Amino acid sequence: MPGANLTRVEAQERASVVSVQHYDIELDLTRGGKLFGSTTTIAFDAQAGSSTFLDLIADSVQSVVLNGQELNVSEVWADSRIELAQLNEHNTVTVTAMCVYSNTGEGLHRSVDPSDGNVYLYTQFEVPDARRVYAVFDQPDLKAVFDFRVIAPEGWEVISNGLVSSKNQLVGRTDEGTLTGGETRNRVMWTFTSTPPMSSYLTALVAGPYAVWRTTASNGDGRQVPMAIYCRKALQEAMAKDADYLFDVTKAGFDFYNKTWGVPYPYDKYDQLFVPEYNAGAMENIGTVTIRDSYVFESKVTDALAERRVVTVLHELAHMWFGDLVTMKWWNDLWLNESFAEFTSTLATAEATNWKDAWATFTSGEKSWALNQDQLPTTHPIVAPIDDLNDTYVNFDGITYAKGASVLKQLVAYVGRERFFEGIHNYLVKHAYSNATLHDLLQELEATSGRDLRTWSSLWLEQAGITTLSAEVATDDKGVITAFTIHQVAPQEHPVLRPHRLAVGFYNTNEAGAVVRTDRVELDVDGADTVVEELVDKPRPEFIALNDDDLTYAKLRFDEQSRQFALAHVQDFDSALTRAVIWLSLWDMTRDGELPAQDFVDATLHLLARETESTTYRYALSCMSFTAKHYVASAKRAEVLAHVAHELWTLAGRAEAGSDVQFQLVGAYLGYGESGDSEFEATVRGLLDGSVVLEGLQIDNNLRWSLLTALARINAIDEDGIAAELAKKDTTENRQFALGARASRPVEEAKTWAWEEAIRNTELTNSQLEAVAAGFASAPADLANAYVERYFAEADGIWTNRTFHMAEALLEGLWPSNADAERLVEQGDAWLAAHEDADKALRRLVIGNVESARRIVAVRTFNDAL
Repeated sequence: MPGANLTRVEAQERASVVSVQHYDIELDLTRGGKLFGSTTTIAFDAQAGSSTFLDLIADSVQSVVLNGQELNVSEVWADSRIELAQLNEHNTVTVTAMCVYSNTGEGLHRSVDPSDGNVYLYTQFEVPDARRVYAVFDQPDLKAVFDFRVIAPEGWEVISNGLVSSKNQLVGRTDEGTLTGGETRNRVMWTFTSTPPMSSYLTALVAGPYAVWRTTASNGDGRQVPMAIYCRKALQEAMAKDADYLFDVTKAGFDFYNKTWGVPYPYDKYDQLFVPEYNAGAMENIGTVTIRDSYVFESKVTDALAERRVVTVLHELAHMWFGDLVTMKWWNDLWLNESFAEFTSTLATAEATNWKDAWATFTSGEKSWALNQDQLPTTHPIVAPIDDLNDTYVNFDGITYAKGASVLKQLVAYVGRERFFEGIHNYLVKHAYSNATLHDLLQELEATSGRDLRTWSSLWLEQAGITTLSAEVATDDKGVITAFTIHQVAPQEHPVLRPHRLAVGFYNTNEAGAVVRTDRVELDVDGADTVVEELVDKPRPEFIALNDDDLTYAKLRFDEQSRQFALAHVQDFDSALTRAVIWLSLWDMTRDGELPAQDFVDATLHLLARETESTTYRYALSCMSFTAKHYVASAKRAEVLAHVAHELWTLAGRAEAGSDVQFQLVGAYLGYGESGDSEFEATVRGLLDGSVVLEGLQIDNNLRWSLLTALARINAIDEDGIAAELAKKDTTENRQFALGARASRPVEEAKTWAWEEAIRNTELTNSQLEAVAAGFASAPADLANAYVERYFAEADGIWTNRTFHMAEALLEGLWPSNADAERLVEQGDAWLAAHEDADKALRRLVIGNVESARRIVAVRTFNDAL
């Protein structure tokens, strides 16, 4: 969309001209089901005689009045911008417009729940989508005070950043179409208290007949902060079971952050709104956090997902200080928001909740994400170069979140926890309600730690890539260590060695058969070679753990004796974090073509027989599946897949009744079915009809749809059968499941339908589109091959004609990953060569897909040669 992609230079120029004091915004949600009314009055200062522009994406603009003079709309509004010329020193502009509800989770999203017909609205404004709802200077460094008034149908809840100051019934009724079935109601004007100075992308509006729970939390300054949780009425029963627990987690977060940072929660309230069809995990709108309502658990979920919900709650709460109270000046410092929230939410989860192994969760999940993305050609520094908004979109990634959080964990080890958080306190106090940069943060941390962090920052934050640490161990004939050296190697494309504060752990098997730590040394590692004198003259243990306790961020390569021990005994280590660190290193070696794929599969099966940490379990299952399907030698793939499926079902039968392990094993087993596999089909049908029983395994709604989708993937259920299942219980979630099941059928007509539906049907919500794309992506090689050329032929049109989030969902979701990898690489390289001038964000999405295929070719070649 021309004009919508704000550049950094444009933002800097506008900020040099404009300072904004106040927004007065009135939204009318009673105009029908397609459009809503938006009237915005902005008070701002400017250089006298200068010109600037407002951002607005709207269906139509009725009027623009600048300093009392009505402007010609056709002359000033174009390309999503409103030009403002000949400004005074003090200015007021009022814009009246009609804006469009979205079904993509961008701007003001409108969702209709099919189970009861209720309409639910919510906003999502990050990165630049406040302009889809009101006229705005939509960049983070132009903070202002906001006043919202909202006209909504009677009977709705309306929530915004401020507290409700008044509710008044208006004359007249809603337009037909605002609600379902042409229903009309009286209208109510909701008025909210003024916000503190804040960035526009953090403003929020949620409206609809939401169910609500309320409580209060004690704040660090003696206040009682009102808290609320909201969800759709269709999910009310499920949320009622969890609301108190979620309140308790949030209050624990309040206490932890207030104590750790010494800065009381800065806002008047704290609401958490679980909303439908969300295109992200959650969003840190000030005092009005929106969270995807798949986190309202109607059916059994893995402990990994239950823990992720806790981390998400604490992540968004951390943002109230880091990102909201103090906001980055421009999107290149996005990491200041996300890395910090990711690090501190894991810390809070481990220390303030019942999820004590949260750092093992972080290693298996978040850190594996970072290692993957940091080895792509598209990797970037944590402090990323952001030239425009499109660059920002694609930097919500494993580098910004997971690598950044890992590096912050390393920084805490480097400067010391007490000094680190003292510096954070000073940073928050000094820059409260304003914007800050990396320089501002480092200045405070240097002052409290006494460390020179400029060099540290240049190596860790401002350079891309990941180094590899390995141990060289020499022993005498009695097994005593005579020399111990840690080597650090940087990749050719990013030849940067970094300083590391890390620990080396010694592990041995005790009398009970558990592998336990028997010694530990913490030290600084810098340069290519670091001699560790502290370990000389000590007996060599069975296993030597580099980066014990996972203090630093690096790829790990164990010495040969330790590697062999890990392959045989990874399941026996008594520490969940140590198991996660070892398993992640084995996975990294596998995907680098340094460890035979079958060795990794065998080690993972050993781990699954004993592992108890749910996220490690989840990722182990996922990576083993990918290895068996893509990395194992071609001649052995069918045999390995059959073996893995058999072992998973066997382990499920042995697992504790009703346990998380049993639940995950069954879910993983369902991913191994192939057309014509009568035994698999019989097992799945038996689980559905009750003739096959695993004690404690409840076939609830979501598991039932998983079973139906497994049948669809082997063409053992048709479209009519899927439709009949949906008719039994037509809900928002089940519509998505049904779309995914229909798209999963391994027949040409199903894949053609899914492809066309995803690309052409703009009525699909973002969640429905993702379900269709995921079903399509299960296409076996013979069907997937037909879509290689089509994928690259459609890429430009998808990028041009869809919003970013929908384009991303299509370009990633419709990638025919099961097609011949060599063919994907050949076609992908040709497309990239012909699109050197394409948007960087588009190229980055395509490069990520192509590099995945390139790695498959390389790793499979390695295994074929064994």
